[in-house]
Amino acid sequence: MLTATIFLPAVGALVIALLPRENKSLPRLVATAFTLAAFVLSVVLLVGAEWDGGEFHFLQRADWLTGDIANLNLPYLVAVDGISAPLVALTTFLTLLSVLISWDIDLRPKEYFAWMLVLETGVLGVFCALDLVLFFLFWEVELVPMYLLISIWGTGRKEYSAFKFVIYTIAGSALMLVGLLALGFSAGTFDWFELRERGIADGIIPATAMFFLIMAAFAVKLPVVPFHTWLPDAHTDAPTAVSVLLAGVLLKMGGYGIIRFGAALFPDVVHRYGLLLAVLAAINVLYGALLVLQQRDLKRLVAYSSVSQMGYVLLGIAAMGEIGITGATVQMVSHGFISGLLFALVGFVYARTHTRQIADMEGLGRRMPLVAVVFTLAAFGTAGLPALSGFVSELLVFLGAFGRFQWVVTVTVFGVVLSAAYMLWTVKRVFHGPLMPQWSGLTDATRWWEVVPMAAMVAAILVVGIYPRVLTEVIEPSVRPIVERL
Repeated sequence: MLTATIFLPAVGALVIALLPRENKSLPRLVATAFTLAAFVLSVVLLVGAEWDGGEFHFLQRADWLTGDIANLNLPYLVAVDGISAPLVALTTFLTLLSVLISWDIDLRPKEYFAWMLVLETGVLGVFCALDLVLFFLFWEVELVPMYLLISIWGTGRKEYSAFKFVIYTIAGSALMLVGLLALGFSAGTFDWFELRERGIADGIIPATAMFFLIMAAFAVKLPVVPFHTWLPDAHTDAPTAVSVLLAGVLLKMGGYGIIRFGAALFPDVVHRYGLLLAVLAAINVLYGALLVLQQRDLKRLVAYSSVSQMGYVLLGIAAMGEIGITGATVQMVSHGFISGLLFALVGFVYARTHTRQIADMEGLGRRMPLVAVVFTLAAFGTAGLPALSGFVSELLVFLGAFGRFQWVVTVTVFGVVLSAAYMLWTVKRVFHGPLMPQWSGLTDATRWWEVVPMAAMVAAILVVGIYPRVLTEVIEPSVRPIVERL
């Protein structure tokens, strides 16, 4: 079932590739059907297992590359636990909504939806692969679809932004590959389970060097300042649905990688350098928030808010405690919902106004009340208002990190104040005040492919905010074995 969930979107991409080019409605219908099926399977995976013990479920191991080739034994090895299963469900959920958001795409829809489904398979593989080489292959799969989706269907300096994204990602991936190979050849296996049981010792290179080499790719993807500069450009020039996936899913590959291949395999190294990671997290939160206050482009503003919000993920992991890592995982899921909603709303506004300049948007709430209300709710979620998912995740991160890094947490808390300031200021500038004459004919986002994604993401934000146990009961048991290894 897990393998079917991973590769079902790729099968859908192949089906779309075989469709006649003349029919522009079939690709979106096929993409919807396959992404809906993958989402249903991911929900079955999430609710169909007992997560209390923290074990991996739906494990599948099969021969893939074995034999006398340098005595390698590289199996196809996939499984999910309480950390990865929610991220798998998040990926299928947001991809389905992204397909709906893209319903009116008329530029080469066949290629557009096919690449979007290939991207989904790549990300799902990252969250499920437990062989180091297989993980790296899935990690690289998302490069080509993202490059094409931005460079062909994007706006502005789309080719530059797509190229910058690829260069940053490949640079981080090259360093990660060196670290993974050094780890695998030193231990004599690339099997995650065997590596965890044996423990990581110095080998071809010191274990600390292996950790930081592997961390390079995760730091770029999360992103960690100063490796974040690709993100605002990619977001600004990507099509709306791709921005939803980039912020809602792809950034989580970095946080997940730090937990699965950093904290789980190198717990002593992460604990030893916890203060460094915590300081970097605080810089992410505060520096990202200050940059948000300077933005005049609405989409770029939301992009920099993602840089700030992902700092909480790194802070929770740095604490190396049960509450902190649980909070970091909840933050990844929560940010997926909130940032996905914000980018969708920005796309709806841009589709009607053809501008993203905040100074040109005063009073839009008078013509777009539904977008204004939903944007305000997402802004409150970013600011950590109680009863919304952002509050739960940030609270858990602060509680988990305060015991080790009191002064870092004390400083980082001001990020919450800044996030409330920049989000509410944005709401005021865009949706309140007198309506500019050129927007008197604007219409609200009331088409079904706009309303359904908005409603789904709002519901997810409220469910996690009001009843966080729906996530914490799944995540916490899988975090416990990581902490116990210290």
